[in-house]
Amino acid sequence: MSLKKKFTGLGAAALLAVGLAACGSDDAKSGGDSSGSGSVGESVNYKITGIDPGAGIMEATERAIEDYDLEDWELVSGSGAAMTAALKKAYDKEEPIIITGWNPHWMFSKYDLKYLEDPEGSYGGEEEIHTIGRLGLKEDKPEAYKVLQQFHWKEEDMGAVMVDIQEGAKPEDAAKKWVEENQDKVDEWTKGVDKVDGDKFKFIYVSWDSEIASTNVVKTVLEDLGYEVELSQVEAGPMYTAVADGSADALLAGWLPVTHKTYLEKFGDKLDDIGVSMEGVKIGLAVPEYMNIDSIEDLKE
Repeated sequence: MSLKKKFTGLGAAALLAVGLAACGSDDAKSGGDSSGSGSVGESVNYKITGIDPGAGIMEATERAIEDYDLEDWELVSGSGAAMTAALKKAYDKEEPIIITGWNPHWMFSKYDLKYLEDPEGSYGGEEEIHTIGRLGLKEDKPEAYKVLQQFHWKEEDMGAVMVDIQEGAKPEDAAKKWVEENQDKVDEWTKGVDKVDGDKFKFIYVSWDSEIASTNVVKTVLEDLGYEVELSQVEAGPMYTAVADGSADALLAGWLPVTHKTYLEKFGDKLDDIGVSMEGVKIGLAVPEYMNIDSIEDLKE
């Protein structure tokens, strides 16, 4: 069986939008149904709009393409921003689109979306977001380590920060606003933690809206404790590599057990799984509610 994959870079969303513009019929808007002549695949040119190629959700989508024998389908890579731009363009015109989705993400609040059922379990079930540090962090920077151990919040907390950023606030400003308005939660994270005097700390993160929110919030908390915090944005592979080789102190983007399974298998003995910051997160293929499909199996038609 052949597996067709297409990684076309940041221009992929623009190319997809051109293809979608040609699918302006009522059948295309419905996502294809049994009463129309077009299939779901035809309505979106057999393309799934993804994000950066190093992301775990892209690996899971490649697996889904194999699991469901979707030989004619292509996974188009780009970025989170390109994906949401393509989603907005299609949604505003009620045109069909299939994206790699995950929550927490502001797009599930802004748009009426649904996950496609995954009977083969290609994307796993609910996941957790783990905080992962380099070996020796607990001994070297015990105060920061304790904050990371106690860091835990809910989807609506992260969502408030993501929405502010999406509406135009700088990430650091949105984070500071949330910290000021949620001092009770911050007090739980910093309970029993002493202040420091200019100690350096380096976070590394992927450019997902969820991780931009969490990393900036914890950065703000550590800076209030006296740390000088550096942020560095990379893709998923280099992110785990940096923590594993000690060139970064920690990451807040450990989606487990499925999304980042490959990286944990590769680097697990060189990482410290500090704790879980959020439960009940999810990845999968998502579509607008107006599309008349409910399962990944429907993509075979």
